[in-house]
Amino acid sequence: MSLAPTFELLAEDGAARVGRLRTPHGAVETPAFMPVATYGAVRGLGPEDLAGVGAQILLANTYHLHERPGEASIARLGGLHGFTGWRGPWLTDSGGYQVFSLGDRMKLDEDGVTFQSPLDGARRRLTPESAVEIQEALGADVAMVLDECAPVDAGEAAARAAMERTLRWAERSVAARTRPDQWLFGIVQGGGDPALRRESARATAGLGFDGHAHGGLGLGEAPERRAELVAEVNAILPKAQPRYLMGIGRPEDLVAAVARGVDLFDCVLPTRHGRHGVLFTHEGLLHAKNAQHKDDPRPPDPRCDCPVCARHSRAYLRHLLQAGEALGGRLASLHNLRFYLRLFEDARRAIREGRFDAWARETGLELP
Repeated sequence: MSLAPTFELLAEDGAARVGRLRTPHGAVETPAFMPVATYGAVRGLGPEDLAGVGAQILLANTYHLHERPGEASIARLGGLHGFTGWRGPWLTDSGGYQVFSLGDRMKLDEDGVTFQSPLDGARRRLTPESAVEIQEALGADVAMVLDECAPVDAGEAAARAAMERTLRWAERSVAARTRPDQWLFGIVQGGGDPALRRESARATAGLGFDGHAHGGLGLGEAPERRAELVAEVNAILPKAQPRYLMGIGRPEDLVAAVARGVDLFDCVLPTRHGRHGVLFTHEGLLHAKNAQHKDDPRPPDPRCDCPVCARHSRAYLRHLLQAGEALGGRLASLHNLRFYLRLFEDARRAIREGRFDAWARETGLELP
């Protein structure tokens, strides 16, 4: 049996911290950003591309992989690591977000969730127990509990009901786990109500999880409010365990959350923006399709060390995107991921050197 994951704190600067998450498939230096590989792939990019720009850990979605090709097929082919060719660590989301995103195609009850598949109309059932079972079959290094996501503008009664159901499901998830080599994270809910989120954090922390996530954020709340909610919950969650802010993607919001003690992040923003020709640079967003770049020989970001900026001009990138060449979106996505991953490399270095606040100001990002 593979060894169970471990987490150790290596450096702190205020609330910001550097840690090391060791898994059976490699170590992850935190704070870390996880590229989103919903169906087991980051769209248009292979494992060698991701490793080349500094990715340490990927995220896949339990519901979508359960739907196709199915966890049994993936398990027969060596789990996510053997099936996809990404040999490093994997984290799998439980499918709880689909309770929110597929709200018009699902029916929720105390036992679990029934989805009407957008693929073929078939009904598929997720319960706290089956979500754990599926993720164990997928072989992820870190698994998430099934939760009910209430947006921050949900009324108090709805937010409390979702939070309390998430806690009941969390207890069932803990009882269902069987793999000592896979970590299971609890999820804090409570909408935008600080008191509910504190209550959820205290109860979730008492259930014996290996780490914890902030759920239900990034759904329309002001960045300042989100930062406050994260800070209040992190003050309650165990300091010695990793903390994960789910689905938040703007660079300034990531840095603000690192400043408040978050260790893991994921978002589709860098790759989605890339496919639409929007690049993150040290000077701000670059809209590569704009006509002003037609004859521009400069790299997308002169301060970037990615292979795209080393080899290609803005003019060439614009040409690819305008022509509908798949290479255009692929290169832009690769650049954006390197921008994000380098941001976290720089953050870790600044924390170790005890100059995180100064570094955050130097980024030029407007932090909440």
